[in-house]
Amino acid sequence: MSRGLGDVYKRQVFGSVSAKEIAEAAKEQLGYDIDKKKMQLPNPIKVLGTTEVPIRLHTKVTAKLKVIVKEA
Repeated sequence: MSRGLGDVYKRQVFGSVSAKEIAEAAKEQLGYDIDKKKMQLPNPIKVLGTTEVPIRLHTKVTAKLKVIVKEA
């Protein structure tokens, strides 16, 4: 995912990356249909870099999706 950078903090992005946007990117880039409600993302991603997002597949099964937010 690409985002524009803020002027004050070079790692901060304009806006944020939500679970909905991550689900859309996973569908587009990987071909996976991921329900945004199953993502355990407590807050939207607001910084550049790599974040692992846990995805609850089943009550005892959790996968991790690596999300890379980079400069546009």
